[in-house]
Amino acid sequence: MRAFKHPTPQELTLERVLYALSDPVRLDIVRYLANVPEATCGELDGGRPKSSMSHHFRVLRDAGLVHTRNVGTTHMNSLRRDELESRFPGLLASVLSQH
Repeated sequence: MRAFKHPTPQELTLERVLYALSDPVRLDIVRYLANVPEATCGELDGGRPKSSMSHHFRVLRDAGLVHTRNVGTTHMNSLRRDELESRFPGLLASVLSQH
């Protein structure tokens, strides 16, 4: 299984982060990940089709919000909280507090 590409903290842009967070499904994924160290794609899919979820995870990874790693055939996802806080101080906390 191939490794996923993740942007460096310097490559993160506010526009991409806000775009990724503008979708309710992706925002729910980020909220869930904010409360756990890691989660599988299956834990985060909410019964949605795999193709739809693949798109959402790609958008979240490309924006720099989520880190995905392979463990065998399973994808483990975690929130890139420290990198986001370093690049955009207070942004994630503000978004997560608006539940």
